[in-house]
Amino acid sequence: MLRNHDRMWGLVFLSPWMVGFLLFTAGPMLTSLWFSLTDYNLAKPDSVQFIGLRNWGHMLQDPLVGQSLLVTLKFLLWSVPIGLVFPLGLAVLLHSEHLMGKALFRTLFYAPQMIPGVAAALIYTAMFNPQGPINAFLNAIGIGAQDGFSDARLVMPALTIVGLAGIGNTMILMLSGLQSVPRELYESATIDGANGWTSFWRISVPMISPVIFYNLVLAVIGSFQYFTTAYLLYEGQGGPENSALFYMLNLYKEGFVFFNMGYASTLAWAMFVLCMIVTAVLFGTSKRWVYYAGGD
Repeated sequence: MLRNHDRMWGLVFLSPWMVGFLLFTAGPMLTSLWFSLTDYNLAKPDSVQFIGLRNWGHMLQDPLVGQSLLVTLKFLLWSVPIGLVFPLGLAVLLHSEHLMGKALFRTLFYAPQMIPGVAAALIYTAMFNPQGPINAFLNAIGIGAQDGFSDARLVMPALTIVGLAGIGNTMILMLSGLQSVPRELYESATIDGANGWTSFWRISVPMISPVIFYNLVLAVIGSFQYFTTAYLLYEGQGGPENSALFYMLNLYKEGFVFFNMGYASTLAWAMFVLCMIVTAVLFGTSKRWVYYAGGD
């Protein structure tokens, strides 16, 4: 009787989350799945027809889908390695016993994380403007002004640099991981003759590999979902020569510019499946390099 009473109260406390999940996650997902099988157009909501897999076939033949996916993959290859190496390096520096003012540096590196995306994009536009402070500095040292957002060759490096402003959260997580590594391991390695570089690769990296893996998964999924900054910087367009036409930007244009909500739903589900596959591959390969203390 008591067990049934506890189960009832458990369901009562879970019910707000369950209702919210059904209304705001599961419901919209199932609705978009249905839309992907129709020709639903926001401009003609009363003339919806079931067309089966026609949207999926069109997606496979749409050159913009391939182009936007390639742009997204390029950004992933740029941003993910740099977005992991930089915060790891900062975490190592902040973990050093010889650094003064650690709390101040942690705050300074994390502060940009709290700037809203719209405000951050406006700041980046002003900073990288041909007459902005960054190009003024480049002119002063003799390199010359570089308009990274207008040059198709520099779009990916420029957006990657912009993304470095948001590494504060990753840095904090990696710093927390480094602080959890037992000091005895480093002391034993020093006695055995290991230098700092060897200790870093043989002790620090394996011990914080779960943290690195967690941030890797988030970074990969975040790269596939990249949208806000590119949308604001290029006013919803694809940038020079479509070099900033990210997959999610193309999806947005199909749904809310051309009103092809059925086709946009197809693109959304295709991205969902792609993210699931990539995540499964990452988890499958993690067994080879992610170390869990106390694991097999």
